[in-house]
Amino acid sequence: MPKLKSHRGTAKRFRVTKNGKVKRWRSGARHLLLCKTSKRLRKLRKGLMCHPSDAKRVRILLNLQ
Repeated sequence: MPKLKSHRGTAKRFRVTKNGKVKRWRSGARHLLLCKTSKRLRKLRKGLMCHPSDAKRVRILLNLQ
């Protein structure tokens, strides 16, 4: 049986941490930045962990489960 390919769009958007949690980045930091406060832009730079129910779906797309 051939190897399974991971979903490339998902692989570019998510990272799996050493502990097995799924990390994602916040949306909204690409354009229309002048009207957003510097505090808001700083918060958009940081990543955060996915919700467990979403993380399960991401793992399936990445063929980790």
